[in-house]
Amino acid sequence: MSHYLLDTHTFIWLTEISPRLPEDLRDLIDTAELVYLSIASLWEIAIKVETGKLKLKEDYETIGVKVEDSDILMLPISFEDTLQISRLPSHHRDPFDRMIIAQAMNHSLDIISIDNKFDAYEVRRVWA
Repeated sequence: MSHYLLDTHTFIWLTEISPRLPEDLRDLIDTAELVYLSIASLWEIAIKVETGKLKLKEDYETIGVKVEDSDILMLPISFEDTLQISRLPSHHRDPFDRMIIAQAMNHSLDIISIDNKFDAYEVRRVWA
């Protein structure tokens, strides 16, 4: 089974057709059975755009349409996900990444991410 959770930057690079996302990963995402995006990623993008830490090629408001027009499924945050965060060792302090890690663990998803800090946790990270 090929079930993946996109890290925030992976989603941005995918939707902006950035060369930073390797073509083989783009193909992997396109052919996967299920691909999820955490609501935490949208929260992270909104905050970083608002604070000026992130510039998108298009307005933030277009992201909803991009998700709806794709096969990407939104993954809500559950109470169980927050419990999992409370059990995670503090290898990675970024709260958004910690939520992605917790959700990947709880839903048995592989994370597509360039961030090798994820490797300190019991999740499978996929990158070229």
